[in-house]
Amino acid sequence: MQLRAPAKINLYLEVLGKRSDGYHDLISLMCCIGIYDTVRFSFGSPDASSGVSVACSHPKVPEDHNNLAYRAAKAFFSETGLHDQGLVIEIEKRIPVGAGLGGGSSNAAAVLSGLNRYYDHPIASDTLMEIGRFLGADVPFFIFGGPAVAAGIGEKLTRFSGLPAMPLVLIYPGRSVSTAEVYKKLNLALTKTKKIHTKSIFELDWETNGPKQLYNSLEPAAMELCPEIAAAKKALVECGAGGALMSGSGSSVFGIFKNTKKAETACRKISGHRQWQVFHTQLLA
Repeated sequence: MQLRAPAKINLYLEVLGKRSDGYHDLISLMCCIGIYDTVRFSFGSPDASSGVSVACSHPKVPEDHNNLAYRAAKAFFSETGLHDQGLVIEIEKRIPVGAGLGGGSSNAAAVLSGLNRYYDHPIASDTLMEIGRFLGADVPFFIFGGPAVAAGIGEKLTRFSGLPAMPLVLIYPGRSVSTAEVYKKLNLALTKTKKIHTKSIFELDWETNGPKQLYNSLEPAAMELCPEIAAAKKALVECGAGGALMSGSGSSVFGIFKNTKKAETACRKISGHRQWQVFHTQLLA
């Protein structure tokens, strides 16, 4: 079996406060984009007689119990009581690692959803999302599917309709940032509170200045750790993006364009930068 695991971006992300358990409450508008990892499953493989194993050629992706895909498979078999059959999970990475695009969480969600499908849905969707929540805050979103407003630590999801499939140019500046370090630098007392309403969380007004609600309260803290984020935003706006924003806790930055031609032109101009990975893609609305 083979599945595509998409990346995500946050069109809006506001950190509301720190909880007693150490996590942060937030509200975010999340949407998948057309950049994918490929997750392949082999069952009963003689190369995995001892149980679940993960293979990935990317140097920054662990192949042991630290891999979210591995932990997702173990959680699935623990919940169902099924035998793992010597499962090999092969991950072909295209989503940049440590970039605020949710690649690891998407891989884990693909494993949970894929195994559930393979074994004829022994776990209900709500339970599958609950299992995902214990693996990572973004995993339920990828199981949920489609644009959503996320609340709580990201596990409370409300479907968001009417989002157009807009062209994007995404820049990974060649350097990841630590989510823990970004949150450590975040000063909630100085963070601008948007007081948004979910029905108007993301609006388009191309006659004025493109998307009106692009906002990420983690961006200033991440820029202190990685100044390339600001440079990437500037490059996208100078190339005609209606709006540009860092995704998640960084370091990737995306720009939204009015049409495909403008996005293609911007992508060609920016692609000459040595350290940056540049992707021309779109929202999966």
